[in-house]
Amino acid sequence: MKTLLGFIRKEFLQTLRDPRMRMLLFVAPCVQLTIFGVALSTEAKNIRLSVFGAPNDTSLQEIYRKALASGWFIPAKTSSLDPFDQVNKGEADAVLVAPTGGLDKSLGRDDGKVQLLINATNVTRAQSIERYFLSVVQSLHPQQSPFHFDVRVLYNPALRTALFLVPGVMSLLVCLITILLTSMSIAKEKEMGTFETLISAPIKPEEVIFGKTVPFVLLGMSNIPLIVGVAVALFGMPLRGSLIILLLSSFVFVCCTVGIGLFISTVAKNQQQSMMGGFLYLFPSVLLSGLVFPIENMPWVLRIFSYINPLTYFIELLRNIMLKGGDARLILFNVLILTAMAVFVITASWRRFKVVLG
Repeated sequence: MKTLLGFIRKEFLQTLRDPRMRMLLFVAPCVQLTIFGVALSTEAKNIRLSVFGAPNDTSLQEIYRKALASGWFIPAKTSSLDPFDQVNKGEADAVLVAPTGGLDKSLGRDDGKVQLLINATNVTRAQSIERYFLSVVQSLHPQQSPFHFDVRVLYNPALRTALFLVPGVMSLLVCLITILLTSMSIAKEKEMGTFETLISAPIKPEEVIFGKTVPFVLLGMSNIPLIVGVAVALFGMPLRGSLIILLLSSFVFVCCTVGIGLFISTVAKNQQQSMMGGFLYLFPSVLLSGLVFPIENMPWVLRIFSYINPLTYFIELLRNIMLKGGDARLILFNVLILTAMAVFVITASWRRFKVVLG
């Protein structure tokens, strides 16, 4: 135990004595969470809207003014009189086109049809523009119906994008820090030539593996309260569930990601290869985790990779604990899967490490 504690102390000192590493560990996650939480949004805003019709067409102009007053649309600055050309040149995101003779006359004939040209090169934004505009028209001309919906939006009543994305960004930052730092640990020893000294020293392989993983597990866990605090203080993220359960779930996830980083470090021959291996793992892991794109929309072949991705389950855990309060069965299910993944990855890393030791 004395040897192990000395090894862990050495790893802590080696990691934390570098001011740049301290910045990477404790300052960068807060800055990245702040930037991503503000910048990443699925909401369509500042939609440039143009109108193609006569200025005295009161019905058309009323729809146009109502759309601008909604806060979603802004007036488009156009140089062309052709509505298709305005969209083609990128001067307008949407163009409101009146029917032949004007919308007033069309409504008088009980044939009120107005065309909306939408730039759909960004499909998600185009769908949002269509929904916003239908909402504007509905508020002006509500249709009579024998029934109506009483809609209640649960867990995120304001439909804030940050409440959906911030838990995912939190998971990504923890994954990024633990995998990259751990993957560079043994690779750094190989590159500096101290790995051979480490092998020849009177230290058991178990002590080496624990000495290389425990410090990064503790460093990864130290980021959890920091990141959660920034999310709650800056973005108003609720914490409706138990903080203890959140920390326990985070511990299992950190053990899993540290195991992945350790496996990468045993394969890589230098720090450059270990960093490249970390990014090669992280990029598909993020895309297939449900952080941005719903897993249900993916082809079944890609969905298989999503279900063997630790990030998928940790994002689900964070969203459930922070937004819903934490369902016991869902938490247990996801934690058990993460535990199984952690055991598998650590076992594979241990076997690989013994191969490296020769």
